[in-house]
Amino acid sequence: MEDHMQGKIKNCWIIDDDPIFIYGTKRIMKDVEFSEAVAVYNNGQDALEKLNELLLVNAPIPGIILLDLNMPIMTGWEFLDHFMAAVPERKILNNTQIYVVSSSVDPRDLEKVKEYGVVKGYISKPITPNDLEVILGTVPVT
Repeated sequence: MEDHMQGKIKNCWIIDDDPIFIYGTKRIMKDVEFSEAVAVYNNGQDALEKLNELLLVNAPIPGIILLDLNMPIMTGWEFLDHFMAAVPERKILNNTQIYVVSSSVDPRDLEKVKEYGVVKGYISKPITPNDLEVILGTVPVT
């Protein structure tokens, strides 16, 4: 049983305000045994507050963050800016991969994503089991 858990991510965050997307993504995550724990934040501000709490006590930050761009209160872009400013680079490099998940097909968004080194990929909604399998394939086995 232990071997089966190796590719699984310990902690994943979904930062998105769309309840249908969240529900569907969590179901697919369960089907592909994506992560041990999934936390959902409906905007970047809530996620940033939790991130700051974790950093304050030097707790592990999530291994994978699925980030929507268009949300109320704090957009995905604003979250990325704050994330990059708050998290030490060594912590990002070792621990966290962010995937932008958006229904936007605006080429400017695709270009802008490349400016953020922490963003590992851009996934068009809706997310598929294959998308999650690809992400799992990029996670180092510990």
